[in-house]
Amino acid sequence: MAESIENKGKVRNYMNTFQLECFLEVVETLNFARAADNLHVTQPAVTQQIHSLEKELNVKLFRRTTRSVRITEEGRLFFDDARNIVEISKRAVKKFEEPGGGKVQFLTLGSYSNAQLFLFIPALEAMRAQYPELRPRLRVVPFQHLYRLLEDDEVDAVAGFREPPSRKIAAVFEELFRVPLSLICRVDNPLAARKSISLDEIKQEKMILLYPARAQSDAAKLQGEIITERAASEFCFCESSETAVVLIRAGYGSAILPDLLIPPEFSLARVPIKGTEPVSFGIYYKSVEGNAPLKSLIRYMKNEKYARDQLLRR
Repeated sequence: MAESIENKGKVRNYMNTFQLECFLEVVETLNFARAADNLHVTQPAVTQQIHSLEKELNVKLFRRTTRSVRITEEGRLFFDDARNIVEISKRAVKKFEEPGGGKVQFLTLGSYSNAQLFLFIPALEAMRAQYPELRPRLRVVPFQHLYRLLEDDEVDAVAGFREPPSRKIAAVFEELFRVPLSLICRVDNPLAARKSISLDEIKQEKMILLYPARAQSDAAKLQGEIITERAASEFCFCESSETAVVLIRAGYGSAILPDLLIPPEFSLARVPIKGTEPVSFGIYYKSVEGNAPLKSLIRYMKNEKYARDQLLRR
C-alpha cells in the first residue's frame, strides 16, 4: 500500500516503487491481467496501484475499454521518469546484495541513434580489461529529451554531432572525429560510381529525407535546398538514419547523411558531396572530474588510429 501522511487535515498518498513497477508492466503488456501474472499478484492489486498512482499524479495514465488498454499522452510523459526511479531503486538495493565485494561502476552514455552508439563498441571492448567492474548503460532517447538527461545528471555523456551555436547546451563538447556528408545510395544507382557529386546534380534524385528536427544540422540545410520548388509528395520522409538505410536498401531513394552513420556491413555507396565541410562528431559532458571511465572512453575514441580505422573500414 502507498504510504500516507496527514497534513492540515488532508491525507496525501506518496507513490512507491511497486506502483511504478505495476505501471511499467502494464505499459509493456497493455493488459492488466497479464501484468498481474508477470508480477505474481492479483489483477485487482494491479488495478488498485494504478488508480492510486493516477490519483497522486492527478492524471489518467491509461484508457481502458472492455477490449483494449491504451497509454495516454500523460502516461507517455511519465514513462521515462517511472523507469528511471525503478532503475535507481534497484541499483541502490543491488549495492548491498554483495557485501565485501562485487563493486560495480556505471558509465551511462546517451544518444538519439543506435547507429551512433555502434561507433563506441571497440572503445567499450578495450575498457573491459581496464575496468572489470564497469557496467556501461547505453540509452537511446528521443532527440528532444536527450540533453535534458545530461542537465539532470541522468547520463554521464551524450554522443552526437556538434549542435549549432543557436542551440544552447550547458555542457562541454569534445570532438572525436570529423565526418564527410555524403549521398548514400544503392550500388546499382548510376551516381554510385562517382568520386564526388554536387548538390545540383542530385536535386532530381529520388530522395529520402530525415525530418529536420531529427537530421544533423548541416544535412538538414542541404535537404532544405533539395526540396526547393519540389512537392513534398516527391520525397519519402523518415525519423532516423536507421530507417533511412532500410528505405535506401529497399529502393525508395537516396539520402544525405554523415558517412559515419552507415553500418559497414551494408553494401551501400557513399559519394561525398562537393562544397561541404566535414561535420564534427563527439561527446557532450558536464565534467570528467572523478569519472575515470568517461576520461578513458574519450581517450580511446580520440585515438588517431582508432578514428582512422573507423573511417577506412567504411
